[in-house]
Amino acid sequence: MEEIMKGKFITFEGSEGSGKSTHAKLLKAYLRKKGFAVELIREPGGTKISEKIRQVILDPKYNSMTDICETLLYMAARVQIVKEVIKPALKKGKIVICDRFLDSTIVYQGYGGGINLDLIKKLGKLATLGIKPDLTFLLDIETREGLRRAGKIKDRIELKSLDYHRRVRKGYLTLSKKEPSRIKIVSVEKNNKQENQEIIRKYADRLLCR
Repeated sequence: MEEIMKGKFITFEGSEGSGKSTHAKLLKAYLRKKGFAVELIREPGGTKISEKIRQVILDPKYNSMTDICETLLYMAARVQIVKEVIKPALKKGKIVICDRFLDSTIVYQGYGGGINLDLIKKLGKLATLGIKPDLTFLLDIETREGLRRAGKIKDRIELKSLDYHRRVRKGYLTLSKKEPSRIKIVSVEKNNKQENQEIIRKYADRLLCR
């Protein structure tokens, strides 16, 4: 029997330098002002165990890490935060905003790294405990510009090739075509924060009926 979740789950996705973290924080502040109980988390991370895994995944000194190892580490971090944070918050009726979720693994390790998509989805079903986002914002940006905005200090993922990151962006756009009702594309090319937030708020209000 499927558990009933009283809350709503919103995720932010996008390539490097797309501004996910910034927009997630702005949406959190907006929804709290409207009276919602909001939990903001990031992936990988959000729990003691998941943050440790994050350090390993992103550390450039582990540049010999295989794509399948990377995939499994992301899934391990994910199941921990779903169990500890996401599921309990949704049961309490909170709005959970997550900076990245399963879509990231599908596009980065799948489209980018070449791991079988069906395998990722099977592992994802296990790691998410059946939790799926109600709404996903895909912040889209041209690959070179995104990497430029990400800054000079690069983590292990950001240091991957330009072709890799282009495959990631293509993967995101492919996903958005498959699930247009859930995944809403927000072009952040012009970097107009206020305009982009208005679009994000419109969809969030529609989801929450306010």
